[in-house]
Order: sequence, then C-alpha cells, then structure tokens
Amino acid sequence: MCGRFASYKNHKKLKNIFDLKNKNDKIFSSYNISPRQNLSAIFHYEFHNYVLPTYWGYSFLNKETNKKQLVINSRIETINTKLLFKESYLKRKCIIPINGYYEWKIDNNEKKPFYIQLGDSELIFLAAIWRKEIVNEQKTRVFSIITKEADRSIADIHNRMPFILNANNATRYLENQNDNSILSEINKIQEIDLNYHEVSKFVNSPNNNEFKCVQSINL
Repeated sequence: MCGRFASYKNHKKLKNIFDLKNKNDKIFSSYNISPRQNLSAIFHYEFHNYVLPTYWGYSFLNKETNKKQLVINSRIETINTKLLFKESYLKRKCIIPINGYYEWKIDNNEKKPFYIQLGDSELIFLAAIWRKEIVNEQKTRVFSIITKEADRSIADIHNRMPFILNANNATRYLENQNDNSILSEINKIQEIDLNYHEVSKFVNSPNNNEFKCVQSINL
C-alpha cells in the first residue's frame, strides 16, 4: 500500500533525466501528497516525454454499495487481469516522480508514521498507469500507483511497496507502452536500496504541508 508521498526537490534533475519536451512547465511540489490531489507525472506521447498535471486515484462504482470508490494502488500480480487496470497497463503507462513516501507501522496498537526514501536521497520513480476521468467537472488524467511485495529492507514496516524504477528503467517503462511484461523483467534484475526513519504524527493530516513532515523525530 502506498497512500502518501512527498515530492519537493531535485526537480531540475527530473527535467534532464527524461529530456522533457516541455522543460519550462511547472512541477508541483509538496511534502504531503494524498489521494485526489493534483500533482505532476511524466507521460510519453509520440516519441517525447512530457511533465503534465494529474490526479491520484481511479474512481469506480461499487455495484454492491452503489457508491463510488477511489482506487489508488494496482497490484502488479493482478494488473494484467483486473478489468479496472488491464487496458491502462497495456496502453497508458506513466511515471510518478517523488522524493519519498510514507507508511504507518502498528507498534503496540499505535500507528507510527515512517518516511521511506532511497539510500542516496535521490529522486524515486514510481511505475503507474493512467486514464481519463471527470474530476471537478473537467475531463482530466488520473493515475494509480503499481505496487509489489515489499523488499527485505522495508518488510518490517509494510508487506507492500510501490514499484520503484531507477532512471534507466523508468525511461524503458515509458517507451514500452504496449509491453505488459516489462515490469516482470525489470523486477528480476533491478535492485533498490531503501532506508527509512520515523517522522512526526504531524504528517497524519493531509492538510499539513511543511518540511517537518519528512524530518526524523530522532534528530
């Protein structure tokens, strides 16, 4: 499960890594991004990469409750078979650039927030899928983050994690829009070094958006 993340620095590097066609466009920045917020993602159109605004989460009508629900994650194990995701995975891939993400660990019946990032604190590229929906009465892009079984380095925090790509594999993922086996191939050869630290419960509220969200409480 990945339900909150931060994207607030190194955006200039992002523009160069993906050779963005629209390098001067604004990249959204936040220490505390939650579902259905507006943010920036990398899309591939006609042999070029673009940074464009998007919203987090697919909505669908639950036939049992007759209510709309928001789906923010897509399991890599079932993405090829679930009706909600399989067309997007085969045709509409995108990358979500972040600096780190949050998970909550239950410890003695208390939920403690942790901030997870790369060992070198560099940009993280999340594999995602997208489609268009009506949001705030306008047709726009929405995305779902692909998740996988957690690596050993963070398994004691949560049993799932977002599918993280290094820069080269993120580019491969974008350029192979119609390849539904590419993540399985990447997962066999790619190693990701993650670390984490406990942060303040200040991050629990999505309304809080300050550097304090990512700071270790043990400093």
